Amino acid sequence: MILTANEVTAALPVLDAITALRSALEAGLDPEAGPPRTTAPLSAGHLLVMPAEWGRHAGVKVVSVAPGNVDLPRIQGHYLLLDAKTLAPLRILDGIALTAIRTAAVSALAVDALAPPGAARLVVFGAGPQAYRHVTALHAIRPVSEVIVVGRDPDRRQALVSWCKEQGLAARNGAPDDVADADLVVCATTARTPLFDGSALPAQAVVVAVGSHEPDAAELDRATMTRGPVVVEARSAALREAGDVIQAGLGEDDLVDLATLVRDGCPDATVFKSVGMAWEDLVLAAHVHESA
Repeated sequence: MILTANEVTAALPVLDAITALRSALEAGLDPEAGPPRTTAPLSAGHLLVMPAEWGRHAGVKVVSVAPGNVDLPRIQGHYLLLDAKTLAPLRILDGIALTAIRTAAVSALAVDALAPPGAARLVVFGAGPQAYRHVTALHAIRPVSEVIVVGRDPDRRQALVSWCKEQGLAARNGAPDDVADADLVVCATTARTPLFDGSALPAQAVVVAVGSHEPDAAELDRATMTRGPVVVEARSAALREAGDVIQAGLGEDDLVDLATLVRDGCPDATVFKSVGMAWEDLVLAAHVHESA
């Protein structure tokens, strides 16, 4: 069976996705155990291949990136879920919808362990699909009441502000300096260089960065990355792919993996840097399959 983007979205409410990810980590899933993402260059762009195995399931996500596409999306992809014992195909899911849901759900899982219970003021950098997903996910776990949107495109920025207001949230256009009063900061952009001055952050503010998995791109500056331990999905992946981590000169001892955060907590951490990993897609694809 092939599930469309709308069917994947309907099958994965954000709180269900967060719970599924948390349950897998609490049950012993080790993000370090999976193979790394593979990138294959092609004449029209490149392919990203992300395999994983956990419990009764294995799977692989294949995403194509074709920068020159005009009438088709620049990024396309599907997820193939397999039975772990026989490797027989079980289900195919729209990979872009799955990625969109899991990225915000992983962030919310980390924020739920890091942020004060009353965190209400959210500053969002970016106005693309992940900005919307993160507003929804963080509002599901914290009493977010105000959203400040910072972005380069005024039309997209205003569209997100208007959408937030439709959800019953106070919202306005903002500037990088607005982080000085933030409880939560989400960076979901294509920026190659830091978006704000980390020295302006309040001590209690929790920062999430999801915009890149490239060593030469960083949304966060060194001041932000050295506030305390940095939470990452897996140390090896972060040290290989996360420009925010690499450019800040951080090492293994500066990082806390997400599984440890979920199982044991980390009271000194206020930053979560995500690169996106294959196990996250697998957990949620399996959840969709078993819930059908």
